[in-house]
Amino acid sequence: MSSEYIEAIIFLLAGLGMLLIGFKMLSDNIEKIATNRIKKLFNNHSSKGIIGVGIGALATALIQSSSATTVMVVGFVNAGILNLFQATAMIMGANIGTTITAQIVALGSFDFSTYAMLLAIIGIVMSMIAKKDKIKTLGLALSGLGLVFIALWLMQDAMAVFRQSEAITSFLIKCNNPILLLLFGIAFTALIQSSSAVTTILISMVSANMYIGNTPNGILFVILGSNIGTTITALLSSFGASTNAKRASFIHFLFNFSGAFIFFIILLIWKDFMSVTFAKWFTTKSTQIAMFHTFFNVICTLLFLPLINVFVKVSCLCVKDNKKVVKLSFIDNHFSHTPSVALTQASQEVIRFGELTMETLDLSIEGFLNKSLANEKKIHDNLLTIDTLNQELVSYLIKVASLDLSDDNVTLVSKLHDVINDLYREAEIADNMVKYTKSSIDNDLTFSNTVCNQISTLHEMINKQFNNVKLLIENEDFSIINQIDETENNIDDLRTLMVKQHIERLEKNECNPASSGVFINLVSNLERAGDHLNYIAHSFAKENN
Repeated sequence: MSSEYIEAIIFLLAGLGMLLIGFKMLSDNIEKIATNRIKKLFNNHSSKGIIGVGIGALATALIQSSSATTVMVVGFVNAGILNLFQATAMIMGANIGTTITAQIVALGSFDFSTYAMLLAIIGIVMSMIAKKDKIKTLGLALSGLGLVFIALWLMQDAMAVFRQSEAITSFLIKCNNPILLLLFGIAFTALIQSSSAVTTILISMVSANMYIGNTPNGILFVILGSNIGTTITALLSSFGASTNAKRASFIHFLFNFSGAFIFFIILLIWKDFMSVTFAKWFTTKSTQIAMFHTFFNVICTLLFLPLINVFVKVSCLCVKDNKKVVKLSFIDNHFSHTPSVALTQASQEVIRFGELTMETLDLSIEGFLNKSLANEKKIHDNLLTIDTLNQELVSYLIKVASLDLSDDNVTLVSKLHDVINDLYREAEIADNMVKYTKSSIDNDLTFSNTVCNQISTLHEMINKQFNNVKLLIENEDFSIINQIDETENNIDDLRTLMVKQHIERLEKNECNPASSGVFINLVSNLERAGDHLNYIAHSFAKENN
């Protein structure tokens, strides 16, 4: 092998490496900028499939990666935010959104590519001199886009050398077997985990006048294979996730495979498909490939959109319910590398954690009012689970905090730590309530109906407070903070009144002094339960007032 070919191989590999780095920089930094917007897009889920398609397409167009979007969708299904119908529509949209990348790369055939390369240095300068993190992140995203065009130029230059070799061009032209071309597209895309990168490489090849197969449709079979290969990322990310998350990944595979299979048959029968369609409509080879990529995904979406429920039913038949009980319902470490998904899952898990602590507090208050220890074992088991969940949640947030997070996500991680600590205090109060119940039973203490009714009222206020806090966190409804403050004041006022009335009863010898210690501590603990919920609410609302 001559030194010219060795140098060309080095340039080709360097270009491929630069291409993957460029795509990663572009995807990661735009995702960081758009995380909250994308999260709101996904949260505005609709029962109408066409809306979901639009959301998936827009999200993917923003972050330039259908794999990233699909992983996020699978994560949101795992977190219970999306159902399978909504997820399927968004996955279909993601396949359309990812074709934007090919359209951008196809611009490399025009003079635009020369100027686009300048984005690499412009972006780096922006990231170095900017003081605001968002500007720095935007600069890195522009650098990533610039690197994509530089990589494209490097690979085209390297492939021009191979174009001069009759042996190489002859070998590529002889690659006519459609099945082998399809399998090559699947394997290559699964290897580098980016159908956009594969499409870019194909565009580089045709730009250097290197063709696969001696038929017009040859390169199209590779593109069909890349659409199947790109589903591998989501399939891998679903391992260990919830059953519905696995089904969402399977639907992604099923959708892409079905579309590729239909077009595979069409291309086998219509052997001059490319010649009589896109080759006539567009002059440059790169644009022809980009347009076919878009056409293929749009047609598949239009074809299968009315069949979303069929895809859901097939996925339910193929992926059976997992009856295994897991301690963490929403969190899965496979998604910990994607901040928006990881924090959405963490938020859902924290809410579940809160529901368990409040359930435990409910059981303990019920036991005190009934002067019964029938709930003691259940409370004890819950407290053990709460301890485990607390440790796992904190560990997960520490792992997420090690990622390159946006300022908003850094703040959210800090807030979630505070929420976990305050909710854990609710569990400790439940444990104290069991002790007060035991003391009441052991010392045969009795409390009047008035006192029991007041405790029940306090209990209702605390549950109302928790429900309001849930609304604030889940819906980001910060207007509810006034209701939370009002409930907090009512809890404080009732606690003050109860203590005052208790002292009056003691002075009138209407109350057993032995009950004083239990009563005062119990009422104070219940007030603290309300305080911790109020702390949580204000922790989340303080950045938005």
